[in-house]
Amino acid sequence: MGTLSSELRPLIPDLAREPRIYADANIPSGIVTFMRATLRWDVLFVLEHEDLRRARDTEHYRLARQLGRTLVTQDRDYIDDRMFPPEHSAGVIVFSAPDEIRLRQLFADADQKLFRADAAPPLPLEGRKLHWQLGD
Repeated sequence: MGTLSSELRPLIPDLAREPRIYADANIPSGIVTFMRATLRWDVLFVLEHEDLRRARDTEHYRLARQLGRTLVTQDRDYIDDRMFPPEHSAGVIVFSAPDEIRLRQLFADADQKLFRADAAPPLPLEGRKLHWQLGD
């Protein structure tokens, strides 16, 4: 018998068809609203949770995997495979854009190409990382 999280994780795909996202503190709140209202993603935003606001990156990385959520960030530290091994993640996307308008475009692009693609698995990036930037 595992933890409650590990026992429930196999059931998550049946419970939610929308992308399950873990947005760290580097994602602007306007983008979180865009993800929820426009893209219809299920977003856990760390700034809305007092106990997660000041957590270390390693804790966010671990918790995103435990909760079965793709971690989205603008923090390039997550690109470091030694510090954040891809095989220990539910998937990570590091977004890079100069402003919020272009950041919205990147998120919409990721929605279409990654999360809404035909037969996309519930965690399409499990064990992988992407650096999503303009021109991708």
